Amino acid sequence: MSEQIMDRAAAGRFVEAWCVNWCKVDIDAVVSHFAENAEMRSPLALKLTESPVVAGAENIRAYWQKAYGHIESADLKILNWSWDDTIARLTVWWQLGDARASEFMDFDGAGRVVRSEAFYGK
Repeated sequence: MSEQIMDRAAAGRFVEAWCVNWCKVDIDAVVSHFAENAEMRSPLALKLTESPVVAGAENIRAYWQKAYGHIESADLKILNWSWDDTIARLTVWWQLGDARASEFMDFDGAGRVVRSEAFYGK
């Protein structure tokens, strides 16, 4: 895989693909953007796994299959997003039904997610 330097334009393309992949609930496609040693933190992970942190791309895939694998599609709407070039952090605000969330993703030099954290509200 060739290195992809993340910048604002690449982050915008990532947000579009990420949204499309989640709308199709294509978990493999979403996980393909994660580094092998990535960590994801979520209050839903705490409910389903008894730990707020899921470590490793394969464990993230298994967690998302458990949490969302039964859903065929999702009407996820991107409300806004921002890119911080200094720390290579993408923050996405999205809505699904009456649930609203913000999620940040930190990227490595190859353009892969190494850390993410989601925050949910109504």
